[in-house]
Amino acid sequence: MPVKRFTFSFFCVMFAAVTLPVYAQVMPSAYEHQPKLSAGGFGSAFQPNYAGLGIAQSSDPLIGIGAYVDYKINRIIGVEAEGNWLHFNQYIGITQSTYLIGPKVSIHEFGRFNPYGKVLVGMGGGSFLNGHTTVLAYGGGVDYNLSRHWVLRAADFEYQQWFVTPQLHPYGGSVGLAYKIFR
Repeated sequence: MPVKRFTFSFFCVMFAAVTLPVYAQVMPSAYEHQPKLSAGGFGSAFQPNYAGLGIAQSSDPLIGIGAYVDYKINRIIGVEAEGNWLHFNQYIGITQSTYLIGPKVSIHEFGRFNPYGKVLVGMGGGSFLNGHTTVLAYGGGVDYNLSRHWVLRAADFEYQQWFVTPQLHPYGGSVGLAYKIFR
């Protein structure tokens, strides 16, 4: 009788031990769709599309810094908020600042590369405006996962519409680094 109990117990323990690794393989995919939050900073260079005083636009880009927060709801859909302050390399005192938010869509993950597209809306201001105006921005780029905690914003491009008279269309690019707060 004790031999039968021992044999039965042995097979039960072995069966449990064999099924545990199978259960562990299923767990990561369950967490893959958890929301993710990252925050970072970037450097930008933009063609301001305005030189001021009725003068044609400068051939030199405005340069500045910015910050962004990226909230991924799932693998594809997210929300991005960014602030960009272009105050360096001024041409006759022209500066621009924008504060934008909107949806961000990941196209497809290629290993550590994650290309995306985005449409942002918000407000913009500059040394040539009294107050702020509405800004609509279309853009895209590529994020590169450096590690579990760090993301390199390898390239980010935007084309903006400023709703002033005459309408402005600044465009430019950014490069930055973000830290994954929730991964």
